[in-house]
Amino acid sequence: MPDLSGKTAIVTGCASGIGAATVRRLRADGAEVLGTDIDPSGETVCTEAGARFAVQDVADIALWPEIVAQAGEAFGRLDILVNNAGIVVSLSIEDVTDEAWDRVYGVNIKGTMAGCRAAIAAMKENPGGSSGSIINIASTSAMAALPNDVAYCSSKGAVRVLSKSVATHCAKQGYKIRCNTVIPGATETGILHKAEEEIPGLMAAVAATSPMNRLADPAETAAAIAFLASDECPFMTGAELLVDGGALSIHPGF
Repeated sequence: MPDLSGKTAIVTGCASGIGAATVRRLRADGAEVLGTDIDPSGETVCTEAGARFAVQDVADIALWPEIVAQAGEAFGRLDILVNNAGIVVSLSIEDVTDEAWDRVYGVNIKGTMAGCRAAIAAMKENPGGSSGSIINIASTSAMAALPNDVAYCSSKGAVRVLSKSVATHCAKQGYKIRCNTVIPGATETGILHKAEEEIPGLMAAVAATSPMNRLADPAETAAAIAFLASDECPFMTGAELLVDGGALSIHPGF
């Protein structure tokens, strides 16, 4: 397990799924964690894990400096940011509304951008000099699009390139701040269980997209996040780490 002792982290979208699993994993590895979510039930997750909690709509970019300041006041520094919060509005290009488009982009890409910007400002001021690891969560839908999720797929594609721009900027500036992307495949989350109620058989169909023929446990993605957050990969920046059970590696006809 990576040793994150002495490190501090912010994890957005902590109330469930990958975010909740990440809070638990980073705490288990020794990091101090501030979890945030628009859903106040995230406080229960954080309390049980021994983490702090703050209510946050990541799309409210004016709130980001305050969230980062809370971490600084509580922990004295910021070492890790996990931009995990995201939303899906399943609509095709013909059906998507301006309101739906703006909300998805507000959370998935504008919120991620604002988090990166605020985190870099804090990480530059860390005791001992600039240092930190930013991990942005994309999706296999950023690489193999879905016809009825135009806003989600395109926003997660933007997250991939945003991460590379952040990574190369920090490197060129001489900041010891890395930025990488984790790309999860189909993962067993509350959102998927809820969708199964409306579309019976959905979970089995989604699981079948992976050669492993199963859904990922959120803890499996959290393990990849913990690795990127650690000092075990100091030369990894601008990278994309797939946690998809081989879904993007197999020809769709097989």
